[in-house]
Amino acid sequence: MAERIDAHESAIRLEMQAISKRFGATVALEDVGIKVAAGEVLALVGENGAGKSTLMKVCSGAVKPDTGQMWLDGQPYRPGNPLEARRAGVAMIYQELSLAPHLSVQENIMLGMEPAKLGVVRWGQVRQRALEAISEFDNPELTPDARVSRLSVGSQQLVEIARALAIGCRVLVLDEPTSSLTQQDVERLFEIIGRLKQQGKAIVYISHFIEEVKRVADRVTVLRDGRVVGSSAVAAITADRIVAMMVGRQVDELYPRSERPAGEVILEIEDLAGLENPKSASLQLRRGEVLGIAGLVGAGRTELLRSLFGLEPVRKGRIRLGVYTGPASPVKRWMQGAGLLSEDRKEEGLALSLSVADNVTLSKLKGFGPLGLVLPGRQDRATRRWLEQLDIRCRGPRQPVSSLSGGNQQKVALARLLQHD
Repeated sequence: MAERIDAHESAIRLEMQAISKRFGATVALEDVGIKVAAGEVLALVGENGAGKSTLMKVCSGAVKPDTGQMWLDGQPYRPGNPLEARRAGVAMIYQELSLAPHLSVQENIMLGMEPAKLGVVRWGQVRQRALEAISEFDNPELTPDARVSRLSVGSQQLVEIARALAIGCRVLVLDEPTSSLTQQDVERLFEIIGRLKQQGKAIVYISHFIEEVKRVADRVTVLRDGRVVGSSAVAAITADRIVAMMVGRQVDELYPRSERPAGEVILEIEDLAGLENPKSASLQLRRGEVLGIAGLVGAGRTELLRSLFGLEPVRKGRIRLGVYTGPASPVKRWMQGAGLLSEDRKEEGLALSLSVADNVTLSKLKGFGPLGLVLPGRQDRATRRWLEQLDIRCRGPRQPVSSLSGGNQQKVALARLLQHD
């Protein structure tokens, strides 16, 4: 049985001790403990499936632990759901934002906690509390009446943080907060984290970017296979050591390069223009080559790839894929051997209501049974091949893909492209 924190640790804002959680035969967390103090940023790092998000879902009331105890400012803390956690002062901001895009900024900030009397919302108070929350950010996009769907991703993330501040957040959990942000938005987020630290907030920062961890965090805790394998002050540990603890071995080279002999040109784009973006793009991709496309948000990277795949109209220009030229639909591109891994995994990359096996085989069901039938056994065998090759952490082919961690969901989306050949 864990003991309550001692008086000399009164600065500890959140403590979790001996937290364990299983999903069937899968051990997601085993005897995990962390502490984060007021005015401190604790970085939580680990590979995909290490247990980071599960641990924080326990903290935020979204998942109930099998065993373990938690304290918030020295008092026992065991939220029954995320709303109870928010009311206690613990808020989690997920990698995939949970906003109501058709509502205004002020409506999102106070959603579910609107001040009311006799069932009538007091909109004056809603507006006042929203103004107080967004005043922290000095962002001209954020006004109480602005519709959330019209805001940039960075500003939408600030609405989530404002929602946490409006209810008196004491602990803020940020899950991969910079994955969809521009560099300017990242800098703005880091400034806000600095101000929240000064206000005495405790912040748990989940990230795969070690450079960010070294910059923004005070301490780092490393998870591997659902267990804590190390914890240190950030100033006292190197990036190489953090990575070695994450993967369980010494890493000689963080970004090793394989031999890539360039072959014949298999994709050629000449003076391609969409309705708005790209204006004019030309490139060649050779067999065996990795071609990087870089640019700021709004430069046309996404539109270029969507036009190539037949998801966006082409105003002018020429696309040659292998021996095929001219415009094409996504179905034709599939048949020609091209696949697109969307940046919007939740809306375009996966069917979240289906299993891992259904997602992996979704676009190519031929061959899984006679007369057009799909035999689950054959489907599962094909899926297990990719579970092993891509190290997808799950209970098996029939696990709902929605229950996987974000990184493992991304691997499933990639597995579908590989399965389709």
